[in-house]
Amino acid sequence: MNQTYIYLVFTKTGTWLSKLIYTFSHIKYAHSSISFDNSLTHMYSFGRTNADNPFSGGFVSENLYAGVYKKYANCECLICRVKVTDEQYDALRQLVKTFLQDKEKYGYNFIGLIGVLLNTPIKRKNRYFCSQFISEILMHSKVFTNPKVPELCSMRELLTIENLEKVYEGYVNPNCLDVQHQALGHLVS
Repeated sequence: MNQTYIYLVFTKTGTWLSKLIYTFSHIKYAHSSISFDNSLTHMYSFGRTNADNPFSGGFVSENLYAGVYKKYANCECLICRVKVTDEQYDALRQLVKTFLQDKEKYGYNFIGLIGVLLNTPIKRKNRYFCSQFISEILMHSKVFTNPKVPELCSMRELLTIENLEKVYEGYVNPNCLDVQHQALGHLVS
């Protein structure tokens, strides 16, 4: 019987926002994304809509081997997979599809990051930060439960997901990609 997995990718890019988040939270990985296959060429999150503009934020389709990840050569990542039911997988895909269809209406919830720091949820219409988005869709699809609301969830909470399995941790750069693909291929095959 085939198992169904989603992939959560946690990254530390070295951008000013990544450094700022680390300074206040002491969480190594400042960004999270979700992927529905182990190629990690189609990941979804909230982040930079333009790799060269740190203030251009919104719903993004990311590729672990391009954009911000390619621009910052010392980017570190933690790749995890989570076993899900077919129903959970389909629900997640549908939620992401909804965001994709209207992606222009979504923006980045910069103010919400301050709310996390102050332990005060700041929900803004059509605005998310990465871990808020990931936790909300995972909660909605019943993959993740947590007493915190999505507006207060950080990578710390996402790393407590039941069935979370570490696949790879290291640098995202051309020298490591073959090792990463071998690790992913070995675990997923």
